[in-house]
Amino acid sequence: MHQPSAQLRSNLYLILATVAMHGLMMLANELFIFKAEYLKGIGWIYLPAGTRLLCTLLFGRMGAIGLLLTGWVACYWYYFPGDALRATMGAIAGAIGPYLVYLVLHHKLGSRFTLAGIAPATLFACTVASSVASPLLHHIWFALHGDANLLRGFAVMFIGDLAGTLLVVFLAKGLLALLPAPAPAS
Repeated sequence: MHQPSAQLRSNLYLILATVAMHGLMMLANELFIFKAEYLKGIGWIYLPAGTRLLCTLLFGRMGAIGLLLTGWVACYWYYFPGDALRATMGAIAGAIGPYLVYLVLHHKLGSRFTLAGIAPATLFACTVASSVASPLLHHIWFALHGDANLLRGFAVMFIGDLAGTLLVVFLAKGLLALLPAPAPAS
């Protein structure tokens, strides 16, 4: 009887950890990188793209749910206030892109999947894929609604997502490498 409540509590903690990490990274991006912005929410360096991939790689579906929740808050109250449809779609596009990359990687690696165990080349490929997926989903939405400058906006978003994701994900992987190896199971 305790198993479902323990799993629910664990899932809630993963969602809350994602909300905290992603929210703090959004704040850090606004405080330190805001001058590198091309348009509101599209920057030449976008650190939150890194937590999108990192939280999804670490926490799977619960990470994607946390990203969606954080994205909704940011989009509704900061990026697109007064435009509920655009805010909703922006949050969904931001959460789905890295989750799709996670699903492909998890399918490929199965139970061998851990962030510490991912080869740097595979992690780089995930970074590029995520940096294409989210901007592509965003810009498909923008195109359907007649927005201009799609190619340039996509290019800047891709570059910003790639730069931010490389910084965050490889820093996290480097920090994980400094931790002691887990004790063997007895």
